[in-house]
Amino acid sequence: MSKKVLVLGEVREGSLRNVSFEAIAAAKKVSGSGEVVGVLIGDAVANLAEELIQNGADRVVTVEHPHLKQYTSDGFSQAFMAVTEQEQPEAIVFGHTALGKDLSPKVASKLQSGLVSDVTDIEGEDEKAIFIRPIYSGKAFEKVQVKEGLVFVTIRPNNIAPLTKDESRTGDVISMSVDITNLRTIIKEVVRKSTDGVDLSEAKVVVAGGRGVKSEDGFAPLKELANVLGGAVGASRGACDADYCDYSLQIGQTGKVVTPDLYIAAGISGAIQHLAGMSNSKVIVAINKDPEANIFKVADYGIVGDLFEVIPMLTEEFKKLLVNA
Repeated sequence: MSKKVLVLGEVREGSLRNVSFEAIAAAKKVSGSGEVVGVLIGDAVANLAEELIQNGADRVVTVEHPHLKQYTSDGFSQAFMAVTEQEQPEAIVFGHTALGKDLSPKVASKLQSGLVSDVTDIEGEDEKAIFIRPIYSGKAFEKVQVKEGLVFVTIRPNNIAPLTKDESRTGDVISMSVDITNLRTIIKEVVRKSTDGVDLSEAKVVVAGGRGVKSEDGFAPLKELANVLGGAVGASRGACDADYCDYSLQIGQTGKVVTPDLYIAAGISGAIQHLAGMSNSKVIVAINKDPEANIFKVADYGIVGDLFEVIPMLTEEFKKLLVNA
């Protein structure tokens, strides 16, 4: 049986996040031959509807209101519930992002639905869809099949490949008016502490530093390498606790979970809490002076050496390769 699937398009600073397109690809599998409906919520988001359609959505519903300019679970849940009541979907897909992790349980509770969170792969499609998700800090994987009721999933960024963008695709865009009332939270100001550049959770390349970077200045060569590779800089909790960098860069069980194509760990010992946040990276390169460091057990490539010697050498070699590419 084909399904109608709602996909929340996540907007950051006026642009759609890549996970929105990955969610559409996941929704296509869940829907079978059904309809995939994009949902855009915000203050001025209608201009992004066409991009969702070009990336696989069949049509888009937009909800715009001044109270939706900044994300609040109260405001966004009111808007999304109004769309759900109008559309009556058989399935819903969110990104497993900070927004998605906050909003999805609230919506699931209102819909009295189950929730399959942090999905990294989908086998089969339609009613035979099986959702794969990591458990026990990534040490095992669970396969979940929804037998009845609403199928509600959140997908981990950088795991499900988006569909090929087709600029010739067209679809209806419907503007829906929702009165957003009784907000218990009002955002007065947003102070961004994360670094400029590539979003850490969606980066294809991550260069991460641990206590081995020794200081805030020790992150400079890591940032240079990340810039050369078009990637993002991350950190272990140890580096954050030592005030070498902001906690917004923390990767691990109590930080961000990343799954880039390439993860370079510099001066990171490999505590189990850190591995929980990066062990599913496609290729892991570890740089550490201690040949017995735990990080080498999960690494595809290991370099025993001083990161302050190795990282600049890697940076120069990558510069040469990229110039000649």
